[in-house]
Amino acid sequence: MSKLRKVFKAAGITAASIAVLLTAAYFILPHGPRDTMEFNDPYRVERTLVTGKNYMVAAGTPWAAHAAIEILDRGGNAYDASIASLLALNVTFGHAASFPGVAPILLHDARTGEVISYTGAGTAPSAATVEYFKSHGYDNIPKLNVLAHLLPASPDVLVAVLKQYGTMSFTEVSATAIKIAREGFPIHKQMMADMNLGFFTRLGLTWLLPYNSNVYYRGQWWRPFHHADRFTLPDLANTFQSLCKAEQDALARGASREQGLDAVRDYFYKGPIADAIAGLHEEKKGLITKADLSNYKGYWEKPLSGKFREYTIFANRTWNQGAIVPMVLQLLDGVDLKSMGHNSLEYIHTVLQAIELCLADREAFFGDPAFVNVPVEGLLNPRYAAERRKLFTPNRAFGATPRHGDPFAFQKTGGAFIYENRNIAVARNDGGLSFGKDTSYIAVVDKQGNAVSLTPSDFPESPMVPGTGLTLGTRMIQFYLDEKHPDGLMPGKRPRITPNPGMVFKNGKFYMSYGTPGGDSQTQAMIQFFLNLVVFGMDVQEAISAPRFISLNWPDSFAPHAYTAGTIKMERSLYDSYEPALAKMGYTVLPLGNWDNKVGAVCAVIRDPSTGTLTGGADPREESWAEGK
Repeated sequence: MSKLRKVFKAAGITAASIAVLLTAAYFILPHGPRDTMEFNDPYRVERTLVTGKNYMVAAGTPWAAHAAIEILDRGGNAYDASIASLLALNVTFGHAASFPGVAPILLHDARTGEVISYTGAGTAPSAATVEYFKSHGYDNIPKLNVLAHLLPASPDVLVAVLKQYGTMSFTEVSATAIKIAREGFPIHKQMMADMNLGFFTRLGLTWLLPYNSNVYYRGQWWRPFHHADRFTLPDLANTFQSLCKAEQDALARGASREQGLDAVRDYFYKGPIADAIAGLHEEKKGLITKADLSNYKGYWEKPLSGKFREYTIFANRTWNQGAIVPMVLQLLDGVDLKSMGHNSLEYIHTVLQAIELCLADREAFFGDPAFVNVPVEGLLNPRYAAERRKLFTPNRAFGATPRHGDPFAFQKTGGAFIYENRNIAVARNDGGLSFGKDTSYIAVVDKQGNAVSLTPSDFPESPMVPGTGLTLGTRMIQFYLDEKHPDGLMPGKRPRITPNPGMVFKNGKFYMSYGTPGGDSQTQAMIQFFLNLVVFGMDVQEAISAPRFISLNWPDSFAPHAYTAGTIKMERSLYDSYEPALAKMGYTVLPLGNWDNKVGAVCAVIRDPSTGTLTGGADPREESWAEGK
């Protein structure tokens, strides 16, 4: 007994000592800003419509927009500018859109009139199987673990875009990002909201993810973020610089521009960076190998599309959720929305039901088309939309997610439904350690009419690669550990990711690039923005700034795939107006603040097909910024 008392006494002394040290750290160690920079933060500040005649950019941060404008000023095209913007965004919004994360993209080539998609999501490692995770005791893929790492996609994307459509080198388009990463940028309010953890949470993060903590708290975990404090990313700058050196060495040996870009790609996927990634996985008992990285490659593909009046809405294929947008709009094309009134009770209910019907089909059918027979012809058939429209229930919410349809009956090619969605209730949990989140967006249109729509993402909620500044993210958690599910995990498969860029034609000509962060809310924000613009005649900025609502009546794309039947969220002005009436219809209505980024943060660039005039808009819900000339 005396021995046991001694053990408890020693433990108590140790705990008390730790508590004293932490208390001393809290009160004695420096907590203030290091080096405040001058910065007029546009977070939740009303935007004005931006117009231009030559080119236009709308992006997730002002620095990303400026980086694209710099390239366009120097004679680069929209494709060059979009990659410069991407890399600057990886620096200035890297906790939400990291390098080398996912980067789904749509491009319009003004010479050919074509829209083309590139697979901007990585694949599962070759050893990643449902059996592996189940045998190791996992019901879902763990977030704070290297097992959440998907193979990185954005280096492959940016090289493919620059080689096929660009005119500049990686060294040229990365220069601004490298400068910002070295010299710093002011911590902005969205970064504060996402990353400014409490004292003890920062301590826990330092224990769980030490390199991540070192990158973001710069070796002083006890020091909180301060608005406008200078923030640098020297390791990421060094990584970008090493890619530039690989390119410059190749060019010095007589390589062409395209061969120089291949050298950049090889340095990442086959050289020292691949060694660092594979080494981390070997150390942490992860799954990514050097062979996985060497063999990885994305590909060009024909995008999906649907119609709303004279507009054609384009989306990536079903390795992401983008096709929901044309599906919902086709369903609503047979409804007189304008007579209902903008954001009226009837309008909100109708749009919610269209969204929920299509999200039921997303859950039942969407997956990587290289692995799953997705009935896209049927899902995007206007006759199928008309059939689903019959399921609307005026004055009454669906309650549970409505049942999926049978799109196979509306296409020429065969197929059969293989997964029964049980919609088992799993509580949404906003608790636990969250370190970085969200996504971002970039739209670019140049003087020739070339256009890009790009939705980069990934965040440091898994171990970063030591010494590199690289964030591989957590996209593996968008798989289901159920091989029968269309989004079920398989080696080499892409998860059905949420980031999805949008592009619109009007009467057969390019009209708009648009998109948003927001996870599962992305498609819902894009739909409401489009309807504000097209049905209610708002300009692009008005359409972005207007209040929004979202449904939660579907299984979440992120593990544990939470499902809360009949629940919606609304920005405060809508909640105050409609909560009682919507509750009577059967909805559970939850309030958000006004201009809350949980309903997305849309950016868009429009080119008038008849005059060529450009207009841009950016969402005040984040630091989004539009700029043109």
